[in-house]
Amino acid sequence: MQLFYAPELTTPLYTLPEEESGHCVRVLRLSTGDSLHITDGRGTLYRAVVEDPHPKRCTIRIVEEWPEWERRDYRLTIAVAPTKNIDRIEWFVEKATECGVDRIVPMLCAHSERKVVKEERLEKIAVSAMKQSLKAYLPVVEPLTPFASVIAEPFDGVKLIAHCEEDMERIFLGDVVAKGDNVMVLIGPEGDFSPEEIAAARAAGFREVTLGGSRLRTETAALASAMYVAYINNL
Repeated sequence: MQLFYAPELTTPLYTLPEEESGHCVRVLRLSTGDSLHITDGRGTLYRAVVEDPHPKRCTIRIVEEWPEWERRDYRLTIAVAPTKNIDRIEWFVEKATECGVDRIVPMLCAHSERKVVKEERLEKIAVSAMKQSLKAYLPVVEPLTPFASVIAEPFDGVKLIAHCEEDMERIFLGDVVAKGDNVMVLIGPEGDFSPEEIAAARAAGFREVTLGGSRLRTETAALASAMYVAYINNL
């Protein structure tokens, strides 16, 4: 199945954007009457047929739809400090989208080495990963947000901060999260969270967790968190 993305899809007849039209007609060589699948990124999967196979403005007609396609019973937010090498965070966005995540928050921390992030670029990577993994939900990619703002926002679920301070009591993430829990996980920069940030998160209701015995890179820890939560919900 080939999946196309059309966030503004509202009517049975729809013209694909130029890039998607070119992929449909020139790359896949679809012609009049051929079927394809489309998602709006908000959970609905559509089956459509090609009406006019124009390589720059291909018109399709919706013939079937499935709301809440493969909807998960939990919501996951990963707030992560972007790495100095932006490729690593782009890799995380791709893989987390494939595994299942609802919201990605690039986070500015005391020890952050990267203080600029282009969320449009990260969203484009998320769109590509959503299409490749045949998902109907596109994660929201937020702008770079200060740590204090992240921990202050309302969240109805389990709030966790993963850090590497061995002299502070931490619980394994898998022992804190239950199936169906909405979860927010904070992942710090390469220099970890500062003691002041950990204390502030604790005061804001975040539980301190570990991801196991290995010391993980930032992007690895962020992906491991997403995979742990997915695994717990698929038991």
